[in-house]
Amino acid sequence: MATAVSANRLELLQIADAVAREKSIDREVVIEAMAEAIQKAARSRYGAENEIRARINPTTGEIRLVRLLEVVEELENDAVQVELKEAQRRNPAAQLGDLIEDELPPVDFGRIAAQTAKQVIVQKVRDAERERQYDEYKDRIGEIVHGIVKRVEYGNVVTDLGRGEAIVRRDELLPRETFRNGDRVRAYIYDVRREQRGPQIFLSRTHPQFMAKLFAQEVPEIYDGIIEIKAVARDPGSRAKIAVLSNDSSIDPVGACVGMRGTRVQAVVNELQGEKIDIIQWSPDAATFIVNALAPAEVVKVVLDEDTQRIEVVVPDDQLSLAIGRRGQNVRLASQLTNWDIDILTEAEESERRQAEFASRSAIFAEALDVDEVIAQLLASEGFASIEEVAYVALDEIAEIEGFDEDTAQEIQNRALDYIDRQNAEFDDKRIELGVEDALGEIEGVTPKMMVALGEEGIKSVEDLAGCATDDLLGWNEQVNGERQHQKGALEGFDLTPDEANALIMAARLQMGWITQADLDAANAPAEAEEADEA
Repeated sequence: MATAVSANRLELLQIADAVAREKSIDREVVIEAMAEAIQKAARSRYGAENEIRARINPTTGEIRLVRLLEVVEELENDAVQVELKEAQRRNPAAQLGDLIEDELPPVDFGRIAAQTAKQVIVQKVRDAERERQYDEYKDRIGEIVHGIVKRVEYGNVVTDLGRGEAIVRRDELLPRETFRNGDRVRAYIYDVRREQRGPQIFLSRTHPQFMAKLFAQEVPEIYDGIIEIKAVARDPGSRAKIAVLSNDSSIDPVGACVGMRGTRVQAVVNELQGEKIDIIQWSPDAATFIVNALAPAEVVKVVLDEDTQRIEVVVPDDQLSLAIGRRGQNVRLASQLTNWDIDILTEAEESERRQAEFASRSAIFAEALDVDEVIAQLLASEGFASIEEVAYVALDEIAEIEGFDEDTAQEIQNRALDYIDRQNAEFDDKRIELGVEDALGEIEGVTPKMMVALGEEGIKSVEDLAGCATDDLLGWNEQVNGERQHQKGALEGFDLTPDEANALIMAARLQMGWITQADLDAANAPAEAEEADEA
């Protein structure tokens, strides 16, 4: 009998070792699962109300069954309790509230109990296997892996990675790309998630970083950190742009990525089913970087608006289609790569627009200042863009215009001030109609025209302004369905800088008592110190 018992124990440990090896999980986890299965079967044998624990010795395989009993003053349930006197008879150190162990004889499991135990072990091992798979792959997000196609379901490719199963969803595959069972596939791990049916490993062949990682595998300088990949933009399966920077002035980053006779870039192109790749020199200067990104088109002139991250690019008339690309592909990829909105104009379009702006400004000056066309055109050609500029500029700047004298300048400026007063009166009537509070106009920098603009956006009190963020006033950009879209701000078009907009909000918060002058001074101190250092 003793020999049979030891053989069973030995067999138990051998099974635990075999399962642990096969499933690549800890032996302790398997033994723990077995112990839990045994205690579940024992509970069905002795009664579910008993608190039973099974322990397996990992060295000998010996199984111990014990019942846990709580030490109490007065016995209420003998299945889970034991009186203090009885407990102290077994263990003199026992105290009220302690748990003592009551040894139970081994259980001869029936068929149903054995089946239950088997299910518990299988479930526990499966859970441990899933946890091992999640722990192994959660830290590998951002890596390229190789796998073999196991099956294709509704266009989604299920891939065997050897120690786990992953999925390449249909929208993460390159267009017109097909896989069959047994095909080898290379892809990028972009997400690992715990889900009800176990950990899910998501792979992609369209992710911008898949291309970046492929270059890192083909170009040793990238792997060594000599060349950095600063940005990637892809139209999967069709065309891509990648911006690179060399940390060593003696190495040309573009040439290194292209390789001898194009061997390095060709290896990446082949993996991506012939996707054309433009390799671009990255530059810290936004204008230079954007000009590079629009290659192969030539650029004549750029005008940047850093507040809205927008750039206007002027190209020769015959280069327009090249700059835009087929179905807007070139400019769209350049925009994604640089994170700037790009407007493309031809030289002829820019000239027409400049003329239209000049005519528009001249007409505004002629009407508002009640002057003839020649004077209006002189003001516009000297760079004056608004009536406010004419009204508040130093008098000698107007007097210096050819054909003007000081008296003429003074008269023009007086007319500009009169016009602004008339406009302000109109704006004042409109803001009262909108229900904008008078107190809002007491904040330094807030004009009657601004009060109307704020009122139209529902900002009608000092408290409303105090609750705003800078973006609410100046507008902001956001990604919508992969496209960069601009959301309008309440004071957009007033040529406010972010600092000026923030100053209006802080003044409103100060007036509301949300912050103190000391808070404001403390917040401004670092900026003032920085300005002093620059000076």
